[in-house]
Amino acid sequence: MSRGLHLIVVGKLKDGALESIESDYLKRITNPELIIHEVKASAENKQAEGEALLRKIKDITKDGTAHIVALSEWGKKHTSVKFSEWLCQLLERSPRVIFLIAGAEGFSEELLRACHDKVSLSELTFPHKIARILLVEQLYRAQTIRSGHPYHN
Repeated sequence: MSRGLHLIVVGKLKDGALESIESDYLKRITNPELIIHEVKASAENKQAEGEALLRKIKDITKDGTAHIVALSEWGKKHTSVKFSEWLCQLLERSPRVIFLIAGAEGFSEELLRACHDKVSLSELTFPHKIARILLVEQLYRAQTIRSGHPYHN
């Protein structure tokens, strides 16, 4: 599986307007490319979802290692510039970075133990599909900050 950025999410986006926004950002994220993987939601069962996420991580990392990052309200908070710097350092050290967004019940303990970092998008709580769009936008923003593109201004 390819190097670079991966986002594993529980559930499908299923919203044409949000899919369009996400698609637009995905076209722009090129260095490195972002690959999104969707795993099936499991009727309010975070253990089953955790196992599905771990299987997908193993599938992605079977030819190497990865830095695994859970999106969590209890994670580290960054400004966009600090997030860009942090991500750039991760990409220099690791062949791939995998971000995870859990289902409505959150992450299983087993999955959290497998993560290297937890990152928070905000102190606010967002629906998972909005958190997904926010992360994709921030990944694009991080790329533009790194390259000196005026998007962040």
